[in-house]
Amino acid sequence: MKLPFHRDAVNAAESPEAAPALKIPHTESNIIEILSGKLSTILDQVPSDQPIIIICVGTDRSTGDSLGPLVGTQLKKFRLDGIHLYGTLDHPVHAMNLKDTLQTIQEQFSDPFIIAIDACLGQLTSVGCIQIGSGPVKPGAGVNKDLPPVGDMHITGIVNVGGFMEYFVLQNTRLSLVMSMAEVIAKSFEAAVTHSMTASTSFARLDG
Repeated sequence: MKLPFHRDAVNAAESPEAAPALKIPHTESNIIEILSGKLSTILDQVPSDQPIIIICVGTDRSTGDSLGPLVGTQLKKFRLDGIHLYGTLDHPVHAMNLKDTLQTIQEQFSDPFIIAIDACLGQLTSVGCIQIGSGPVKPGAGVNKDLPPVGDMHITGIVNVGGFMEYFVLQNTRLSLVMSMAEVIAKSFEAAVTHSMTASTSFARLDG
């Protein structure tokens, strides 16, 4: 699939990996506008010949760790052309197949720009927050799993409190919270792509 909107090439100083981090509660009144604006800025900076990959990490066997697959399933329904998607409820990317998935991506795509989406644990005051930042996520770090880092940038949702009995905490995370956060992230991606498509069309008309 190819992205239907135009992405201009950028120099190293404008690299999307250098974008400042964002952390915001998913209940913020204008959350979709804020996140989609951030994502639009990042996507527009990815060179036009660089494939964009979204890896939604997690498993449907744990409520807290199902954020990634839930986002992936919603993104699949939106049919965002050009976004190469890995990780859904039907076909999750988790500890058992993460390394193989990353190897497959590197074999199929030349210099892909990878966006990793994953759940994480944090402080009580941060539960329910969504974070966008540069650099990879380290899946499984909170539960002492040795997995490879994923992503040129990441989106994480803080689904519960960390620091004690992480497996138990993930298993007992409220599904309502995880689903709400997943919906916000997926809708923000859809809005970001739609915005970029509209902007690209407007520029094309002006140039014509």
